[in-house]
Amino acid sequence: MKKGIHPDYREVTFTCACGFTVKTRSTAGDRMFDICSNCHPLYTGRQKLVDTAGRVDRYRKKYGQGTTRKSD
Repeated sequence: MKKGIHPDYREVTFTCACGFTVKTRSTAGDRMFDICSNCHPLYTGRQKLVDTAGRVDRYRKKYGQGTTRKSD
């Protein structure tokens, strides 16, 4: 490799907001992320459905509580 044309390849730390850290090598510096595979709801199975502004309740009031279909 030619001298002086390649970026510095050094050890860096990637950190998630939950505290999970990974040490690896990169040309970029240390990075911080909001979510990782240890705390992402898709991977952990702890997904919560959030009803914003009561949309489900408004729908149930408007169209009724029953979700079962009548048999003919």
